[in-house]
Amino acid sequence: MTIKSSKHVMKIPREKAYRARGSADIMKPSLGGLIGKYGLLLGVLVIMVFPFLWQLSTSLKGAGENIYDFPPSLIPAEPTLANYGEVFRTIPVLDYAWHSLIIGVGTVITNVVFATLGGHALGTMKFRFKWVILAIFFSTLLLPGEVTLTSQYLTIKSLGLANTLWGVFLPGAIAAINVLLMMAACRMIHPDTLDAATIDGANTMQRLRHIVWPNIRGMVSVVALFSFIGAWDDFLWPLVVLSDPANYTLTVGMQYLNSNFAANPRVIAAGTMIALIPIILLFAALQKHFFRGVEEGGVKG
Repeated sequence: MTIKSSKHVMKIPREKAYRARGSADIMKPSLGGLIGKYGLLLGVLVIMVFPFLWQLSTSLKGAGENIYDFPPSLIPAEPTLANYGEVFRTIPVLDYAWHSLIIGVGTVITNVVFATLGGHALGTMKFRFKWVILAIFFSTLLLPGEVTLTSQYLTIKSLGLANTLWGVFLPGAIAAINVLLMMAACRMIHPDTLDAATIDGANTMQRLRHIVWPNIRGMVSVVALFSFIGAWDDFLWPLVVLSDPANYTLTVGMQYLNSNFAANPRVIAAGTMIALIPIILLFAALQKHFFRGVEEGGVKG
């Protein structure tokens, strides 16, 4: 930058000129902005975390404590695990959790495999009627699950899979949203890289293994985590398909507590925590990969 005067010409470095004009402080938040930002974050944290803390506190309180005090007391006066023991004595928690785990793991495997293959085809390949297929995928996202519930049940029943874990698993084996997420991740790969691999003699599976997969592993972790949480937390579809209590998943089995312990919310809270804790542990273990995948999906290049 050059500043001219009547006597001489003086050159000032660009950085100093910006600092002189105050441009270096443009991105620096004011005190009011900081207070507002952290106040908003604190409010969101309270809204989202308080119900969990209240459920956890209720599950640890004994029969003599009032769980409806106001303001609520989150620290039990005499913590006890008797409510958890009552849950395990009432329903076969481990069997139901095993059923949910089988469905959850199977859902993760099929969604990762088929969504990767479908996303690769839609994101990197050129073929006829591609946009028709994309339109079909997008249209399925507009329909709520309740609309297709009857048709799904009739299909599962006609296959002879009603009241089986296979019947619970199959409708969620592949989700349209996961295919679209993988398609978006695959489109971030530069076409010249794939063309160079093709010129070097790499076939489709070799390109998928050595080029595509290393670039979409972050998004794969997002798809895997969402798929497992969706399968683990699903309640309506297993409730419709399963009629034998021996085949219940954990979420359906916990509904039995609401009907038998409606007057004792402590036991219901304990059952809720039993179903929720595995999800919390899983997310805590995979959060680094999850946020990396979200970041890779939001930033191209």
